[in-house]
Amino acid sequence: MAYPIAYQLYSSRNFPPLLDQFPKLKAMGYDAIEPWLPAYEEDPEAFRRALDDAGLKCFGFHMPLAGLVSEPQRFIEIAQTLGATYLIPPYVTAEERQPTAGYWRGLGEKLAKGTEAAGRHGLAVAWHNHDFEFVPLPDGTRPIDHIFDAGGDAVKFEIDCGWIVRAGADPAAELQRFADRIVAIQTKDTAPLGTKEDDGWTATGDGIINWAALVPLFRATKADHIVTEHDNPTDWQSFARRSIDHLKTLAL
Repeated sequence: MAYPIAYQLYSSRNFPPLLDQFPKLKAMGYDAIEPWLPAYEEDPEAFRRALDDAGLKCFGFHMPLAGLVSEPQRFIEIAQTLGATYLIPPYVTAEERQPTAGYWRGLGEKLAKGTEAAGRHGLAVAWHNHDFEFVPLPDGTRPIDHIFDAGGDAVKFEIDCGWIVRAGADPAAELQRFADRIVAIQTKDTAPLGTKEDDGWTATGDGIINWAALVPLFRATKADHIVTEHDNPTDWQSFARRSIDHLKTLAL
């Protein structure tokens, strides 16, 4: 089975105008755009028209956790406008984070509350990880486990394999651990740790992650699409093209 492949628009945020990138991404073989706030914020309807004009979809979009808590209806309406299924909070700042199980369980409870609101409209909420969720707390437990334990089964997961490697964890183990929760897989790749160029990120297949070994684990999850991302590419088009070409060699 070939997965639909989305492009995380954050990757090329430094190369505006963003909407002009859509036809180029479609020509490379991408099926969808995964935007981040504020790319769609000013005019979601215009963003949707640009997607439609390019023949692209939006399966999910990144949004603030605070928005899910305080403005759920606003983001539900944005999801409906974009045609998206997944509302994806991706981050809490270092200043917000606390090294306690209670803090991370509280985050999970916020996701659960947002999931209830989204679910009434046929939508879902998925957490997107960085590295900090996989770094053990002083008591030896991990934030990611507290988030999902408190959030319950209805809270889904967009797993970012690159950040898991950066955290010193094993993406193979996490793909298996959270297989029933994973709805999207981000194939972010990392160069050898310590690499300075492009902040140490690279195109999928050009880094240190053995993607071929992970493919069987992808297929054992509930994921219905794959997402490419690079946090700071020098050449966004080279990154986008090389990444999707590598995924195709893996029959993904």
